[in-house]
Amino acid sequence: MTGPVLEAKGVCKNFGALEVSRNIDFRLAAGERHALIGPNGAGKTTFVNLMTGALTPSRGQVILHGEDITALAQAQRVKRGIVRTFQITALFRGLTVLENLYVAVAERTGAATGLWRPAGYRRDVIDQSLRLLEIFQLQDDAHKPIRELPYGRQRLVEIALALALEPSVLLLDEPAAGVPSAESHIILDVIDGLPADIAVLIIEHDMDVVFRFAERITVLVSGAILVQGSPDEIANNAEVRAVYLGEAAHG
Repeated sequence: MTGPVLEAKGVCKNFGALEVSRNIDFRLAAGERHALIGPNGAGKTTFVNLMTGALTPSRGQVILHGEDITALAQAQRVKRGIVRTFQITALFRGLTVLENLYVAVAERTGAATGLWRPAGYRRDVIDQSLRLLEIFQLQDDAHKPIRELPYGRQRLVEIALALALEPSVLLLDEPAAGVPSAESHIILDVIDGLPADIAVLIIEHDMDVVFRFAERITVLVSGAILVQGSPDEIANNAEVRAVYLGEAAHG
């Protein structure tokens, strides 16, 4: 890891008199595997929304690759390399798995302006889409509409779509949420196998997933960072155990 690719500097967000994010300072290094945890209502998804442009900070800055992107829209941030998934899948439900991937790859490569032509005219786009099907073990589902897939498979498609955009920063909002335990290992294996140069921030409630995945962990409580550190430091932090991991403080 070298310098940060994504930073939050003093980021705050107010909705009227309600302050939901408070003076957040955060750094995500190139290639880092970082987990964001906290109790329900801590502001984790709000923070991701601020990083990706779904929300605009009331104060503070968002920096991507050294560039202030605080005022940029979501689409502009995607083109600069920051991509996210959602707690609830956001897919083209009437299109097949392969068509979903084709659209994403076509957008990244600039082929989307020629989608009025037959899809086969861009063999490179098809090849990249087929490669993603292979990586995510989705070959058997290639020609099925998204709406016909079990939820766990839809989650895989969503992560595949995110990777189709070739991000330098990937934000995964509870990627295994709602996925049957028998299928969750596929998602975790894919996350483990993500390219080493992609910085990944995962929001997750399952501590087994967090401690398997993360090199660093940030704990968010009531819209503010409580503590940041290595998995061992977080696991042994009495305040974290008291407010989040479920162990009452003693003495």
